[in-house]
Amino acid sequence: MRNRLSLRARLILGVIVLAAAGLIAADLATYKSLSSFLLDQTDTSLDQAHGAVEIGREGPPDEGEHHRPVAGAVRGYCVQVRQSGAAVLGGCAVPFPGAQQQSPPAYPQDIALPTRGDPRGDHATYLTVSARDGSSRYRVRAWYDDGSPSITYLLAAPLKSVDSTLHRLLLIELLVTAIVLAALAALGMWVVRIGLKPLAAIGATAAKIADGDLSQRIEREDNRTEVGRLGMALNAMLAQIEAGYRAREASERKLRRFVAYASHELRTPLAAVRAYAELFGRGAADRPEDLQRSMAGIGRESERMSLLVEDLLLLARLDEGRPLERQPVRLDEVVRDAVDAAHALDPERPLTVAAEQAVVIGDRDRLRQIVDNLLANVRSHTPPHTPASVRVDREDDIAVVEVADEGPGLEADQLEHVFERFYRTDTSRTRASGGVGLGLSIVAAVVDAHGGTVSADSPPGKGVCFRIELPRS
Repeated sequence: MRNRLSLRARLILGVIVLAAAGLIAADLATYKSLSSFLLDQTDTSLDQAHGAVEIGREGPPDEGEHHRPVAGAVRGYCVQVRQSGAAVLGGCAVPFPGAQQQSPPAYPQDIALPTRGDPRGDHATYLTVSARDGSSRYRVRAWYDDGSPSITYLLAAPLKSVDSTLHRLLLIELLVTAIVLAALAALGMWVVRIGLKPLAAIGATAAKIADGDLSQRIEREDNRTEVGRLGMALNAMLAQIEAGYRAREASERKLRRFVAYASHELRTPLAAVRAYAELFGRGAADRPEDLQRSMAGIGRESERMSLLVEDLLLLARLDEGRPLERQPVRLDEVVRDAVDAAHALDPERPLTVAAEQAVVIGDRDRLRQIVDNLLANVRSHTPPHTPASVRVDREDDIAVVEVADEGPGLEADQLEHVFERFYRTDTSRTRASGGVGLGLSIVAAVVDAHGGTVSADSPPGKGVCFRIELPRS
């Protein structure tokens, strides 16, 4: 049953139960305290009236006619005189002349009185009895005569006013308890509703997130409250989930693009190889000129496929985190060797180098490859005779390699994607600019595997500058 109730219902029910228990305990304590107080007052009035009862008695106790004045000694009270356990006189006095005679009390037959010599110095006992017709109660004081131990007096005071007061108190307590519980329930519902309102907002946000809107967040964040801290934790979790989801989407897009581009790049040389093979099958073997052209074409396209496959394998190994060779490498020597090779490939291009000695820990061949790729990028994307420069420098505990040219440069949106795989600024995908778009992505992957960073900057009209930072040994 408890699990079927909502949190709001359980909270309100718990508050009402606790409040009801406290109010009932307070009501009982108040009722008992007032009842005891009123009975004590009645006992005090009986103590004050019992002297009048003894004074009202005349003659020896065995002469019943001399006891008649005792019954009317105290107005409104009932008196009974017993001798040796038997009643010899009894009656009830009316509160005022002409009043209706009330029903006498039902005295018990045996009453235990204190023995003589009681240290309290009191020979009386008190008890509460009902009227004979059961309509009311009486408070009875019983004591024996010091001069005649065989005579016992019973003085009864009606408790009608006491019962009326207690009954009125009980009604008031019930009414007040009901009002307080109702008010507490209403207030509790209002407070709980306000307190649980952020949870309702969290539930609504979670529903929107479940529908696919990962940008939703918990609006009310307050580390001073439990719900606020929950909202902050959920927001942090949602941010991580969204980041992971976006990263997975980006990875899937990259993978699809990677497969599409790789297929496209491999399809062209494969188609060329198949065409040369068909040419060979149609009789090129009997014609030396066609045979030589077919074999040269097959070799050239196979070399292109081999380079592409090698680049793809390198990127795959770097993505898997396979370790590279780790040994001290003179970065300035690697750069000078790459610049010499670039001079041999493009002797007419002005190419300057300023290399300060810098040693890094890494793979010499891969470091040489990233410099070769950057210089190849200069040859592919700048007009002939465009000056370029290469610089190696030390800055604190890092080694810096910069390759800059004075070509047309790149736009801002191109700089954002320049290190992506198969990205080429030549959107028409012609072969004029050369390459398949893997050179700079290999540079970024190799630099990252060495614990460094790579960036590109292209001020308007000042070409492109690629900057590589590697930790020095």
